[in-house]
Amino acid sequence: MNLKLHKPLCIFDLETTGTNIGKDRIVEICILKVNPDASRESKTWRVNPEMPIPMESSQIHGIYDEDIKDAPTFKTIAPKVMEMISGADLGGFNSNRFDVPVLAEELLRAEIDFDLSKFKLVDAQTIFHKKEPRNLGAAYQFYCGKTLENAHSAEADVMATFEVLDAQVGKYDDIPNEVAALSEYTFYNKNADLAGFIGFNEKMEEVFNFGKYKGQGVKAVFQKDLGYFGWLQNAEFPLYTKKVFTKIQLSGKLF
Repeated sequence: MNLKLHKPLCIFDLETTGTNIGKDRIVEICILKVNPDASRESKTWRVNPEMPIPMESSQIHGIYDEDIKDAPTFKTIAPKVMEMISGADLGGFNSNRFDVPVLAEELLRAEIDFDLSKFKLVDAQTIFHKKEPRNLGAAYQFYCGKTLENAHSAEADVMATFEVLDAQVGKYDDIPNEVAALSEYTFYNKNADLAGFIGFNEKMEEVFNFGKYKGQGVKAVFQKDLGYFGWLQNAEFPLYTKKVFTKIQLSGKLF
């Protein structure tokens, strides 16, 4: 083992109902405890989050409401989780930004006093990003075997970007080589606007993602409260978002 441990290190991962740290709940937690003598123990718990698991989350981690209906709540297993991590440090992948904050919320919700100052935190993703840069220069070297000269000059960057894109299409057999299909492959926006202020409901109708009308249809709101549309146009929203609001408002007019 390359790691030099002076105390146990608990590597853990969470599957959750979503990505909102304050709102979403754990549906599965796995902890691998590695001791200074290199011995290991691991434990995995399925957890009833006491709320429905959104389908988009289930499709990512494969855990559905039916799978955890008889599982214990986090409050039930929280003492066992705390017992396993007590006296250890914590590690994971993207854990500093997500897993640790969510775990802290769940433990505090379970009335267990989680004190972050007692743990050292190690995030393998941070090491990965620091040691293996994910910028255009690194991509140019990896895909094209060339060093990017004059990086951050617009001309050099666009030339390199085209070469990288062309090399990517040639390298991977499972990605398309036509722009329309590549657009679908690379563009993950699930909102009506680019900033995420306007989403879609299950009927693919635009809904507000914020504010007093959050979750309600934009067109219906504008029909009953046109003043809200005026406020949106004068507020500090991105111009593209305002453009989408205007298009929705005009589509709802009765002529």
